[in-house]
Amino acid sequence: MIWHPSPNQNDRAGGPADTLLLHFTNMETAEAAVARLCCPEAKVSCHYVIAEDGRSWQLVAEERRAFHAGLGGWGRVAQDMNSRTIGIELANRGNHPFPEPQMRVLEAMMRGIMGRWSIPPERVIGHSDMAPDRKDDPGPRFDWRRLARQGLAVWPDGATPRGDEDLGQFRELAAQVGYRAEFSDADVLAAVRLRFRPWGRGPLAAADISVLRDIATRYPVDRGHAGA
Repeated sequence: MIWHPSPNQNDRAGGPADTLLLHFTNMETAEAAVARLCCPEAKVSCHYVIAEDGRSWQLVAEERRAFHAGLGGWGRVAQDMNSRTIGIELANRGNHPFPEPQMRVLEAMMRGIMGRWSIPPERVIGHSDMAPDRKDDPGPRFDWRRLARQGLAVWPDGATPRGDEDLGQFRELAAQVGYRAEFSDADVLAAVRLRFRPWGRGPLAAADISVLRDIATRYPVDRGHAGA
């Protein structure tokens, strides 16, 4: 781990971190991403960057607030996601798989962060989950199922359409999973598919509802917490 502090940070507000947020850098190299995330004029940062070959940098201490989330929310958290998240940037442009060395480092890093901050798997999300109207990272090539097998994320393993799915329950189930009500149905559906069904096309379908029902039943986002 290379300590490379970014000037773009401040104190957390509104409680400790309770969500782990994954991004892709969408830049040519990890070094280019680190440079931008440490540029005062850019006013962006994150806690960690992981290169394709497994090299990693820490830019902001976990106790501090990094500038990586922007507008959006997840579950009961409706604003200032920067104060409630720890952010990891993965060197990738979103158009190719994430290499094995990078994934191994990510998994080890996640175990440590989730243990230190008591973050449950339902609060491990992509940028596209909390900001579906403007973000698509870490993208359709990211292996969420691999993380879920290790208890590091959620995955709809039991989501088989029953044939009697109620499409009208889309928003209710999406909210139970964590997707905020302020985003359009189209944006939320796109985010659900990007995360769980990247092959999905066309209008809302029974398979989409099955995914949401399975996750909402097994991993309701705010279990044990009062509402936002």
